[in-house]
Amino acid sequence: MTLRFGTDGVRGVANAELTPELLLALGRAAARVLGPGPFLVGRDTRWSGEMVTAAVAAGLASEGAHVVDLGVLPTPGVAWHSRSENLPAAMISASHNPFPDNGVKFFTAGGLKLPDATEARLEAEMDLAPAAAPTGRGLGWITERDGSEQYLDHLAASLGGRRLHGLRLVVDCANGATSGLAGDLFSSLGADVQVLAAEPDGANINEGCGSTHPEGLQRAVVAAGADAGLAFDGDGDRVLAVDAGGALVDGDEIIALCAVDRRERGLLPGDAVVVTVMANLGFRQAMAEHGVQVVDTAVGDRYVLEALEKGGWVLGGEQSGHVIFRDLATTGDGMLTGLQVLDVMARTGRPLTELAAVMTRRPQVLRNVRVARRDLHEAGALWDEVRAVEERLAGTGRVLIRSSGTEPVLRVMVEAATAEEAEAASRQLVDAAVRALGPAGAG
Repeated sequence: MTLRFGTDGVRGVANAELTPELLLALGRAAARVLGPGPFLVGRDTRWSGEMVTAAVAAGLASEGAHVVDLGVLPTPGVAWHSRSENLPAAMISASHNPFPDNGVKFFTAGGLKLPDATEARLEAEMDLAPAAAPTGRGLGWITERDGSEQYLDHLAASLGGRRLHGLRLVVDCANGATSGLAGDLFSSLGADVQVLAAEPDGANINEGCGSTHPEGLQRAVVAAGADAGLAFDGDGDRVLAVDAGGALVDGDEIIALCAVDRRERGLLPGDAVVVTVMANLGFRQAMAEHGVQVVDTAVGDRYVLEALEKGGWVLGGEQSGHVIFRDLATTGDGMLTGLQVLDVMARTGRPLTELAAVMTRRPQVLRNVRVARRDLHEAGALWDEVRAVEERLAGTGRVLIRSSGTEPVLRVMVEAATAEEAEAASRQLVDAAVRALGPAGAG
């Protein structure tokens, strides 16, 4: 069967690319590679969630693994149960994708995402003929359990008994997995909360709302005179914030303000944070000013987590709002991140606008360029242009060029002191890339 893991599990159109037959085989392979279980399974709110869950659970049970269905729960909630119960788990979600898509991402016992080698073993296992199937008492059973209450208790405990009294908050749940949870969580800690996009119907997840469409939240925060807003994605592992003036606060700014706060309180081991190569130049400059080391990884939150684990550091993440507090969780958690930001506001009495101003975001332009070849070793003329641009920027900007691992596309990113400089440099490098590697369809 054809199945390949991407940067965050397996995704595709439910019942077209992700067929029940494929999902059944994936569940069987997971039981053999990650087993013997029991396995925890959770899902987001999309239409196909029950179908995909049923197929994966059937595959697990057919190999003798018991399955505990946690119902609708954010991805970090499933990871937390996996960690606290030391059981392997599967999350059924396509995150911020539109509702016809779905996906499966696995966690090892202990709540960590699978390393590349384990994903390769799963892919290979699906291509093997199935072994003799168990029967009778050898089959696994499938049972249901509400996974939300203990998870919410864990989130609230992250504040160490502190409260959010006096803060007015608007939250956008993306009609996703945080819909039945976020309002109750923040209200229980004393915040005055208005909730948006928390009426999932299976088809409206991420539709014009959440972290991929924060415009409605920005307007609502201003209209309500709120102190802040939080926009989650469909499976609740990301968050973007909004300040009282309606300005967006992205993952770089969230990490920056939390890093400075933690360093001041002696809670930033090694005085270091981990980010991907896409982190804004302004973030890097701000961390240098505050004595915080920046460690770079490839794009993908699991690479951030691997670096955190290896270095013994606790804070990292991505510009997209996927932020990891490794001393509190094993993966990005939107509600947990939101709590940490609000806690800084409540403790210091400083508005989010002022806290986020710890860094000044540099204009950043990202272009995806379709080319005939993506081997950058063949692009000597392109690198000549890169050097010329870097010399012109003279330390006030940055260039990053990387090839896609799955399609003939180059990612060209330029940061500069002004938007005009970044735009002009990106056009120059896009043209150079096409000349050096050929236009898409050539050859």
